[in-house]
Amino acid sequence: MSVVAAQRPRRAPVNKWLVTVSITFGTLMGALDSSIVNVALPHIRGTVGATVEEITWISTGYIIANVLVMPLTAFLGSFFGQKRLYMACLGIFLVGSAMCGLARTLPALIVCRIIQGFGAGALQPTEQAILRQTFPPEEQGMAMAVFALAVMIGPAVGPTLGGWLTDTYSWPWIFYVNLPVGLLGLVMVWSFVHEPEDIAAAAKERAVKARAHFDWQGIALMCVGLAALQTFLEQGDRDDWFNSVFICALAFVAVAALAAFVIRELTAEAPAVNLRILRDGTFTSGTLISSVMFAVLMANMFFLPLFMQEMLGFTATQSGLALLPRSAVMFVATPIVGKLYNHVSPRLTVAVGVLLVGFGAVLESHFTLAAGQRTIFWPLIVQGIGFSCLFVPLTTASLSTVSRAELTDATGLSSLLRQVGGSIGIAAFATTFSHDVTRARGGLLPHFTATRPEVWQRLHQVAAGLASRGISAGEHAAVAVLHLVSFQQATVLAFERNFLLQGLCFAVSLPLLWFLRAARVTGPSEHVAVEF
Repeated sequence: MSVVAAQRPRRAPVNKWLVTVSITFGTLMGALDSSIVNVALPHIRGTVGATVEEITWISTGYIIANVLVMPLTAFLGSFFGQKRLYMACLGIFLVGSAMCGLARTLPALIVCRIIQGFGAGALQPTEQAILRQTFPPEEQGMAMAVFALAVMIGPAVGPTLGGWLTDTYSWPWIFYVNLPVGLLGLVMVWSFVHEPEDIAAAAKERAVKARAHFDWQGIALMCVGLAALQTFLEQGDRDDWFNSVFICALAFVAVAALAAFVIRELTAEAPAVNLRILRDGTFTSGTLISSVMFAVLMANMFFLPLFMQEMLGFTATQSGLALLPRSAVMFVATPIVGKLYNHVSPRLTVAVGVLLVGFGAVLESHFTLAAGQRTIFWPLIVQGIGFSCLFVPLTTASLSTVSRAELTDATGLSSLLRQVGGSIGIAAFATTFSHDVTRARGGLLPHFTATRPEVWQRLHQVAAGLASRGISAGEHAAVAVLHLVSFQQATVLAFERNFLLQGLCFAVSLPLLWFLRAARVTGPSEHVAVEF
């Protein structure tokens, strides 16, 4: 160390909660934008003149860009530093948000969403790494509780906020709302977040090696493989999976490119993505379990609002408000779970979470067309507590044995696997849902025959009701109404089976906890003050 460096005064440590608030803004907005757009899609379609199939690329483009950046977070951070990378990505995210609000054609909006996704991709892994480096070992549970609030409450609140903004103002405001919050986050990160010396030194050492052996092949293979995989998962159900030549080609490209990517990264002199960290059994077991459970969690968070809007006739705003009890419970329960992390076995906490979320899904499987907000309330409360019991110990345990210098590598990989797991879960349950609708309707239709007295009586009642409203189509219209009722009931049965299957999948995942290993701290320990 030089004399000048030795004499330089050490920066006074910044309050860890100021650091936490500063870096949480970006993660919250990135997670929020993964769901806030969905409720505004009908309005956006009208503006840009797109079909239902075309408009889905607004969400698909964002997610693909997200997953491409996540595993490269540590690689990029070694060149620019964690703080600069976070600020640059947040700035790109804000520019993309502004451009999305101004876009008035479908191609322009898709490109702007991709820019937004590139910016959001590094925010979650960087925040998770900074929090782990900022909090002392005995407070790692609380650090991950804060991270969990940002990652899980964002998608939960997104539909409510998006519906209100769209109904009250117009759809561009779902993007403009990011600007003041993001600018505040940028100012706070600039003021309160400073990279610790040991992390900066490790990053510089890695950057020197990366420049000498730049991993172009690994980056190219990863981009092709992940883009093909994510497109396969997003578009597969819409294109009838392997009955489509396009989907088959995507599957082949994804498998071939990702296999070549893994081989390349394990043999490269300076890999862009540190896959060797998967040799850490604690990290690998926790991340894989988290990914499996995240697949079911995301499916549940996708289908429940869909049931409320499609079957119960809720508006986007009403369905968002109905989901708020789950978010409120998570807001209260997550810090408590984080506080208890060092006193209760992570396996036990996760097991309780699995049982609660599974039980909530079983309760949801009893929903009917008569369900109201009171019926929905208690399953959401149960699941909110369960989600809190799952996410905090899983993220904390998986990173408990990772060194400080490799934390960004680990958080990038874990974020990627959670995202891919969520996409797999939604794709798998969407496919079973479509098949369940067809199967249920096939089981109901044979009972809708005019030879049955109750059906004949119902036909006359419907025909009389239509006639009283001035509709003179008679029996043909009544038959059409009954067929519509049969389709509606078949869809309800499919939702019920889907929720029940989610609960069963959670129960089946319980044996995976045997592989969960965690290094835990049982009391206060020395923690070197860092510059965050």
